[in-house]
Amino acid sequence: MRNGIRVFIAASATTGLVLFITSSLTIAFAFGALIAGAVFVTLQRKSAHSESHLIAAWPEVIDHLMSGIQSGLSLSESLVGLATRGPEILRPAFAEFRSSLFRHADLELALQELKSIFHHHGSDQIFEALLISKALGGSELMSILRTLGDFLRQDLALRREIEVKHGWIKNSAHMSAVAPWILLLLLSTQPSTALAFSTPTGGMILIAGLFMTAVAYLWMNRLGRLPQTPRVFTQPVSLKSPMRQRVIR
Repeated sequence: MRNGIRVFIAASATTGLVLFITSSLTIAFAFGALIAGAVFVTLQRKSAHSESHLIAAWPEVIDHLMSGIQSGLSLSESLVGLATRGPEILRPAFAEFRSSLFRHADLELALQELKSIFHHHGSDQIFEALLISKALGGSELMSILRTLGDFLRQDLALRREIEVKHGWIKNSAHMSAVAPWILLLLLSTQPSTALAFSTPTGGMILIAGLFMTAVAYLWMNRLGRLPQTPRVFTQPVSLKSPMRQRVIR
């Protein structure tokens, strides 16, 4: 609802400004629609950035767990401590984990609830590894956590490198999409240009331009999107089940 209000305000302000500059209602509505789409996409990208920050926090979680276990805490106590000492973005979820663990006294159930909260393949791997680590115990716990932390850091470093390279391509595509509209806005300050686009034919040209810009932008984002690893550990599996017992062996 809040995002919809922001889109409406941005589109209305742009429509009014362009109408003041060009005195053409058709051109003003076209730019209003263009800005509405741009603001909507920007808000969607903010949620994607939040997910990226969430994923980037997991290596720090592994470090906190290893530090807690080395200081003599159990795995459950180290996980509970993340509600106050963990990464800021993950603290609310681990506070819910703490409440669930105190309520049910069942680590496996609490971790399954965490899996449903994050709903991501990376967190699934971490929680499954923790359950296996708890079953193995002893020195294997630190070994698994250390290996998992190294794997997460390597994966994040590779994804960041790919995102940087994709960023240059995306920025070039954004400029290519925006450039014709900037040129149209400059030309529309001339009365003859504004009058030409105020005709039905000019309106159809603007609609076609908006459509092609939207299609090109969506296609560019689709081509530049990094593939997401599918979730594997989606079903709750008991520690005593044959599947996890084979993994443990």
